[in-house]
Amino acid sequence: MDKQWVILKDHVQDEWLDYNGHMNDAEYARVFSWAGFNWMKEVGFNDAFRRKHQYTIFTLESHICYLAEMKPNEAFEVSLQVLDYDKKRVHFFFQLFGSNGKRAATCEQILMGMDQKQRRPAPFPHELFEKIKHLAEQQAGLPRPKEVGQTIGIRRKDKQKDH
Repeated sequence: MDKQWVILKDHVQDEWLDYNGHMNDAEYARVFSWAGFNWMKEVGFNDAFRRKHQYTIFTLESHICYLAEMKPNEAFEVSLQVLDYDKKRVHFFFQLFGSNGKRAATCEQILMGMDQKQRRPAPFPHELFEKIKHLAEQQAGLPRPKEVGQTIGIRRKDKQKDH
């Protein structure tokens, strides 16, 4: 597998629309969050797993880039790429594709494993770590998306601020 993993397929719901008639910015965050939950389900990170290991995952950081409008009822899919990982953290990159393969948004996230009793960072349980490692190995040949690691700010052509 040298491609990103499609982790969610759906369509833009009417209640997600804003006053501009397109998908509201907050709904992009919701879609990326659902994609993360789908990943958890796919790797067996469910309620039984959390109870057994007294373990959960927190999102440490998330950065969304809005690239194109998503229109009412537009079908979409979200792909997932593992950029990096260690014993407690995983660095994901999600891409939201709309109609005709339109790249509509990206979301870079860092998630951390947490011991539920102590509410402190803790290494991933072995079986979860192995699934993350396996996916990362499968995706090792993927190009690094240009949005990875972007900082936010106003890019100026000259040093003077507009007044």
